[in-house]
Amino acid sequence: MADGKIGVLSDRELAALFEAGAVKSQSALDSDQIQPASLDLRLGFEAHRIRASFLPGDKRKVADVLTDPGTELHRITLTDDGAVLETGCVYLVPLQESLRLPAGISGRANPKSSTGRIDVFTRVVTNRSKAFDDVPTGYSGPLWLEISPRTFPILVRPGDRLAQLRLRRGRSTEATEKTVSIDLDKPDGQPVGWRAKRHGGLIDLRGIGQHDVHEFWEPLYARGGRLILDPEEFYILASRETVKVAAGKAAEMAPIAPELGEFRAHYAGFFDPGFGTNEGGSRAVLEVRSRDVPFVLEHGQPVAKLIYEPMASKPKALYGGKTSNYQGQGLKLSKHFARVE
Repeated sequence: MADGKIGVLSDRELAALFEAGAVKSQSALDSDQIQPASLDLRLGFEAHRIRASFLPGDKRKVADVLTDPGTELHRITLTDDGAVLETGCVYLVPLQESLRLPAGISGRANPKSSTGRIDVFTRVVTNRSKAFDDVPTGYSGPLWLEISPRTFPILVRPGDRLAQLRLRRGRSTEATEKTVSIDLDKPDGQPVGWRAKRHGGLIDLRGIGQHDVHEFWEPLYARGGRLILDPEEFYILASRETVKVAAGKAAEMAPIAPELGEFRAHYAGFFDPGFGTNEGGSRAVLEVRSRDVPFVLEHGQPVAKLIYEPMASKPKALYGGKTSNYQGQGLKLSKHFARVE
């Protein structure tokens, strides 16, 4: 598997890695777990509430760090009845998938779109790692997911998918970038975004379309194409531009230069091949938080950039099938919420 075209591995190559034992799982794969250019990662069977986030460094395993005095505060068994992960806490959960990658194959993890849109902060941790979400070439070992709900507590079960993994062969020199700006110009009566309510209640990750939007979110209306972000509040906004990812490309949202604004505008950033190729196109939904001071956003202001990379091979399926929740989206909340009429 290490020999072949440089680029992001497609669903075909991800499936071949499973067959070769380079990717393993504690249970059979879900039918839709392999995406066109990524693999959804599933929670295991226990959650460790930890005192603080950590990286094990280049000489230690994650499990060994957990045994250090004061690191683990509490251990929760995850069952089909569900367990609540509270806001303001940090949890570390072993994932069902593990890796034995060939030389030349590396990985990058990211929260799934639905995870970022409910303000749940996640990062993948590997043994002997010095950086979150990065899987070094040839890595062999387990995967762990750090989870920190920021605004809403969440109900989780084994097998829930909060993060995804993209694998690539080599490093492409053909990456291109596109700037993404904010859309704050909507017709009268239409919100330009949503602001999370701090005490909206519990989100059941398997409660698709079952949560009342207005219990969790406040609609926002811009005046004169301007919106003031309050410090540490969480917002859902949309891009002014449509985003299109061709069949031979994969895209990732990345930060722009920090001097353009003291806010963060992306949490979940993978775009699969085929995203936005529907008639009318699709917008990028942006998870936004101002850092330390109130900040004024202007219509058309650059907030992030998309980095396009070539695929190593053509995907068997493109984004936009019946299991794709965000094809053709405009300003859209996560799939957990009932449709706003």
